[in-house]
Amino acid sequence: MRIPPLYRKPSWQRFLGGMAIGAFISWFFFLYIFGEWQEDYSKQIDDQKDLIEELTKEKDIWQEEFKKLNKENKEKLTVQQINLKIDNYNKYKLDLYSVFEAEKTLKEEISMMVAKDIETVHSSLGLIERIIQNKTLEINGKRYKVTIKKMSVYTTFSIHVNLQLE
Repeated sequence: MRIPPLYRKPSWQRFLGGMAIGAFISWFFFLYIFGEWQEDYSKQIDDQKDLIEELTKEKDIWQEEFKKLNKENKEKLTVQQINLKIDNYNKYKLDLYSVFEAEKTLKEEISMMVAKDIETVHSSLGLIERIIQNKTLEINGKRYKVTIKKMSVYTTFSIHVNLQLE
């Protein structure tokens, strides 16, 4: 058995030569197209990196601004409401309406502290204490002296007071 001598026929030589030249041309065509795509992709990746860096810097700037504003706002917080509670009204067997009226009267005495910043209210605690403790309340025909049990200052100014017979 022998291999047929096809290498002597010019038609086979042209066919194999055409295949070699076609493969060579298609390889260069493939390299050109692939190179263009890679160039486009690398440009797109560089653009995205630049955009990410820019957005990261912008985000950092915004975060710094918000931290600064939060710090300023925290320093300038204001008193929004006053809570005043009489703790020992059960001791004197006072009705709830009388207690409500007494609390309302005491709140009116210190209502000027609403909408003031916390620093001002904190520096005025001594004045507030004197205003409340110098107040005598008349409830059901009896006079009561007010003593402060506990005070806390934040956006809500809370005061707990006790009553004593005068």
